[in-house]
Amino acid sequence: MLRFRHMFKRLMERVDRMLGRGVIDEEFYEELEEALLQADTHIVTATEILAELRKAVREEKIIEPIAMKERLKKAIADRFRQQGPAGLEVNDEDPTVFVFVGVNGVGKTTTIAKVARLLTKRGFKVIMAAGDTFRAAAIEQLEVWASRTGAEIVRSQPGADSSSVIFDAIQAAKARGAQFVLADTAGRQHSKDNLMSELGKVLRVTEKALGRKPDEVLLVLDANTGQNAIRQAEEFKKASGVTGLVLTKIDGTARGGAMIGVYDRLKIPIKLVGTGEKMDDLKDFKPDEFAASLFD
Repeated sequence: MLRFRHMFKRLMERVDRMLGRGVIDEEFYEELEEALLQADTHIVTATEILAELRKAVREEKIIEPIAMKERLKKAIADRFRQQGPAGLEVNDEDPTVFVFVGVNGVGKTTTIAKVARLLTKRGFKVIMAAGDTFRAAAIEQLEVWASRTGAEIVRSQPGADSSSVIFDAIQAAKARGAQFVLADTAGRQHSKDNLMSELGKVLRVTEKALGRKPDEVLLVLDANTGQNAIRQAEEFKKASGVTGLVLTKIDGTARGGAMIGVYDRLKIPIKLVGTGEKMDDLKDFKPDEFAASLFD
């Protein structure tokens, strides 16, 4: 069972103090709304949760604090469930291509390494595409991770065209019988229109090389950045047709409220969660398992 209780530890500690008064009244609802917003829960989501709790109190005749706490847990857990199968989309025709996008500093390159580790442990042949050609350090870092995970790497010199590197990696995968290509891209601010337009070019070239759209366009988000992560997701979705989210640094976040209801708002499923710093600390996001473990 995965453990994510720390995401809402501070929130639930505050709820415990509020319920310690033994009364579910208007003051409780006001304090709960404040607590949800301070955890970076979107105001619409917070309002929906409060309305749901008020209705439950009326219809289910909830008067005991412990029952209210359990009802709050359910309201939060339900908002992490999403449609569709869990995990990453794998194509029947090799290679399966995952393109990783996101701003600098969210753990994108490390996430690629973790995915490579997961795949190579299962016996798959993996090629990394060092598409972040703007930073020499990013290329070097990916080379180190390729060596450690047993993956191959296709790279070019710093400043080279990112699209061509990914194109070459896909061609190499076809020639060498690799089942997966994991493509890094330059970290870019979601507010920079020219950089986001360039990402569109990367994806068009990827589609040309592959003969279909990439199997996943994975946006890596730092869960600690709260609502800013959601704004990033909105912009990257428009620019690159993001198919899935990867949440990193989830082991240390105090702003987990931003992730409540993210699927309802964006219709982008959470695919993977990074649960720590170790190479194996990356898991498929399984909504029911996640929801069940939130408050254990």
